[in-house]
Amino acid sequence: MRKNILMRSVAVVSGLAMLASLAACGDNTSSSSNGSSSSASTEKISGDFQGAGASSQQSAVEAWIASYQSTNPDAKIAYNPTGSGAGVTTFLTGATAWAGSDAALTNDQVSQSKDVCADGTTAFDIPAYVSPIAVVFNLNGISGQGKHLNMDADTIAKIFDGKITKWNDDAIAKQNPKVTLPDTAITVVHRSDKSGTTQNFVSYLKDAAPSSWTYDLSENWPNEVGQGGKGTSGVISTVKQADGTIGYADASQAGDLGTVALKVGEKYVPYSAEAASKVVDASPLDDSAQGDNRVVVKLDHNTTADGAYPLVLVSYDIACPAYKDANTAKFVKSWLTYVVSKDGQDVAAKNAGSAPLSDTMRAKITKSIDAIKTE
Repeated sequence: MRKNILMRSVAVVSGLAMLASLAACGDNTSSSSNGSSSSASTEKISGDFQGAGASSQQSAVEAWIASYQSTNPDAKIAYNPTGSGAGVTTFLTGATAWAGSDAALTNDQVSQSKDVCADGTTAFDIPAYVSPIAVVFNLNGISGQGKHLNMDADTIAKIFDGKITKWNDDAIAKQNPKVTLPDTAITVVHRSDKSGTTQNFVSYLKDAAPSSWTYDLSENWPNEVGQGGKGTSGVISTVKQADGTIGYADASQAGDLGTVALKVGEKYVPYSAEAASKVVDASPLDDSAQGDNRVVVKLDHNTTADGAYPLVLVSYDIACPAYKDANTAKFVKSWLTYVVSKDGQDVAAKNAGSAPLSDTMRAKITKSIDAIKTE
């Protein structure tokens, strides 16, 4: 545990320092060059490289960096978990080699990326990290690691819109007949920063409970209900601080909090990596995503598949097909090849509890990574 905290601290501190220096030179460049060239999967990479973005990916990225550097010791990599929105914004200034985002690029962001990608190309996004989003709660005598309350999407939507305000409300009680719920006020906790996790969460509510959740999709929390926490860690720490709180976060960070089992068909399904994988593999790609090499999943939030958990975060890595600096291109191609590989996905699963990409999805993603020009 102490080692993990140390690694996380080093990654964040290094990220802050390197962001400043890289922002000065811009153009998605690295600070050193590697003279030799072979394939992205076998060439030894050297140089300083920075990524930024989704805090949901943080534990996975730390594990990826440690594993990647074991075979590429001269590659100095840092990732700053600033949040999806901030990470994409930083990437679009040319200050980072890649970005992590829990939301796919907008068409406007794709257009903006012409300024930082070389040869007139535009950025693309590929799934790199798949994890359930847990609805977490802290309720004395009821919550705890591995403990669940049953809720359908309509109930969750009304809670987060301030229409259900007590834990013993009939809508919750009827779905949990064996649980004695207290007359405790519900305190909603949401992300205070621009967040792809928020967009994924409200997208589920909008699709699965359209009559109760009428807000437009956004990476920003849409109402004045409850209180905000910055980043995944901010939401989790805020939920832990008081009795009666409820929030949403990447499931890998749920820890000893209680979580909600979602109603799917006639059953209630708790989160798991396996249940998340079922939804992703069954969901189509989004044909409306403009730009080359993009692999954007259109999640089926209304699935009734047995054992599927429909509240899922598909976190993307964002990169250019061509860079103004050849060494950056070599790194990004090598890095992404490792991240989506079976080994890379297994490392993330062991360290962050994520759901590994399927072979079918990996084949689609690999075509996009292979398109990165390294010369």
